[in-house]
Amino acid sequence: MADSVKIQATTQARTPGAKRAEPGEYYFDMTKVNSIMGGPNYSSVFGGCVEGERMIAALMRMPAGTGAEPHSHPNEQWVYVIEGTMDSTVDGQRHLAGPGSAIYIPANTIHHGKATKDGDVIFFTVKDASHGLHGIKAKRA
Repeated sequence: MADSVKIQATTQARTPGAKRAEPGEYYFDMTKVNSIMGGPNYSSVFGGCVEGERMIAALMRMPAGTGAEPHSHPNEQWVYVIEGTMDSTVDGQRHLAGPGSAIYIPANTIHHGKATKDGDVIFFTVKDASHGLHGIKAKRA
């Protein structure tokens, strides 16, 4: 057990700028954790991100009328919309996701989302930690 704690204590976050949970650190104010870009090369999304041993959690804001270009990542993802309406497409299926909506994105699946012009979207997202928070912008056909 002590060895696994020692490994975690010396491990950096997979995502540049994300907060890595330290041994014995269990509570985080997601509104005050380092704010990072959710996808620096393809997205306007930003917010706090914390990484644990096997999971990544982030509280993100998508400004009104902006969003993410088509992208994928090798880890699966859940998105829970707290506020606003996200025009979301996962593997070609489009849906307007409002507060209370949960979106499942399987690993390696092309997806994108955009906040409607009515207002910002605030969402909580969780990914497995097999890869960092950031995805890979899809190549244009």
